[in-house]
Amino acid sequence: MSMETFHTLTQLLDNAGCRYNIFDLGRRVNEIESEQFKAVEENRQPYPWPLQQHAHIAISFWQHQQPPWVWFLRLPLDERGLLKQAAVGDFIKYVIEAMGASLNSTPTEEEQQKLANNPYTFKPNDDKMAIFNAQLRVLLNLPPSQYYADAQAYLSGQQDWQQWQHIGLQGLADICARMPQHNNATSLRKALNHLPMTPLYALLGCLEHCSIPAALTQRITERLTLECQQRQPDLFLIAALVRALAGSTPQHLKQTLTTILNQPSLCHREVLIAIAGRCWSGFSDIDIASLFLLRLAETEDQTLFNQLFTDLVMQPLLRGIMLQILHGQADPALIIAIQKLQQHAKNH
Repeated sequence: MSMETFHTLTQLLDNAGCRYNIFDLGRRVNEIESEQFKAVEENRQPYPWPLQQHAHIAISFWQHQQPPWVWFLRLPLDERGLLKQAAVGDFIKYVIEAMGASLNSTPTEEEQQKLANNPYTFKPNDDKMAIFNAQLRVLLNLPPSQYYADAQAYLSGQQDWQQWQHIGLQGLADICARMPQHNNATSLRKALNHLPMTPLYALLGCLEHCSIPAALTQRITERLTLECQQRQPDLFLIAALVRALAGSTPQHLKQTLTTILNQPSLCHREVLIAIAGRCWSGFSDIDIASLFLLRLAETEDQTLFNQLFTDLVMQPLLRGIMLQILHGQADPALIIAIQKLQQHAKNH
């Protein structure tokens, strides 16, 4: 097969006899089924979870018993959310130059450098990297990292809660990715109210990429309710707790969003950014989506309104709902924000 005939990454991987897994790393870290990804690559459907008009993906692939390679790619999307084919073609060229079409030659240091420095690769932040590693190890039936045992011992309350400095983020991510095993979900639930702020934030940052069982959902919700009732609630903690509930049931997520959005004093920009970034699936309910946009308009931060609206309208699941709200508004604050958004779009 000549180089010109590879139009997609999956063609290249299939041709080389690789096994592979594909993950979205833009919003919540989760696996993309290979059939769905092939449909995206062939422009038969838009990318399901765009972020800032790009697909942020991790492709891990391997041959035989080799350890997996991972590509972290940030690929541009057009205004319809479809992959820009030229970018994919460009990246394939870089790969073939470095590794050959069979993908089984180990690139020299110089070729590795070239492959790493192309315009389409990116470095995920530490949280996403940790949970991606943890989820991938579960998927490939590999053991957890060396940090797992320490994190387990700490979260099960066998040590002083203040002695968390030796706990690695990767260990917490491993526990979250393995909630059904070793009583981990119970340990997490029991630990939640004891954790000092630093490990609590790290743990919540991992949970936002996982499906959350009912008992743990309940505990996070109790903690959120308690914080919302404080005379001076910690809005950063509220944002982290709300994000951690992104993987609760759709019904529970919608209840949570309704509760928060009905209290204007809690709708600080940090909280609204957290909701848009992780809990946007709750906006499949048009009433919640409208209320969110109203609270966003009430911040009077037009730049933020434009950014978040533009990002949400790109989500294939929400496009119809966002456009419906755009054309059917009665609330004065929201009407003004939408008019300014439309003016901004005209000028750019």
